[in-house]
Amino acid sequence: MPFIHGVHSPKAALKRLKDGNKRFVDEKLLHPDRTHERRITLVEAQSPFAVIITCSDSRVVPEVIFDEGLGDLFVIRIAGNIIGSTELESVEFAVGVLSPRIILVMGHENCGAVDAVVKGQTEGIPYIANLIEPSVVKAKSMHPENLLESSVKLNALQMSELLLKSSLIKNAVNSKTIAIYGGYYNLKTGSVDILER
Repeated sequence: MPFIHGVHSPKAALKRLKDGNKRFVDEKLLHPDRTHERRITLVEAQSPFAVIITCSDSRVVPEVIFDEGLGDLFVIRIAGNIIGSTELESVEFAVGVLSPRIILVMGHENCGAVDAVVKGQTEGIPYIANLIEPSVVKAKSMHPENLLESSVKLNALQMSELLLKSSLIKNAVNSKTIAIYGGYYNLKTGSVDILER
């Protein structure tokens, strides 16, 4: 399958995301790939260069945050940017069929789902809370200055690690055709921090 997106390496994919985010932060958006011609080229197939797993929060919109357009990002949004079985299968589909070069699991500042777990107020989100809980427990053991921020970041990293339980995704990472990152979106500044493992 030809690379419609023109991104041939994980390093180039990460640079493209960072460049788009910088345009967003600097308010110099290009709004690429949003024309009639682009829609026509995507009728028969798609080839997104990145998979983004992020929160359903209305303030966290990857196509805007990274200044991308139609067909550029394969986005999975769910409260707390968790990766359960259906989310994992969605990522496996993308990796197996669409040839992306990067997967970014992105948490964000003041995430309500993670905050609910931190505060022990998870009555309405038991499944989501169960997946977030290990990160919150780990964050509490570290006694950070900002427990919520630390929990959100650890959750993004933990979810990115969960992806490697898939042999399909792990093989793609080992062959260096794709890379996985955790990220943290700052609501105030608009910037995305790539997290260290």
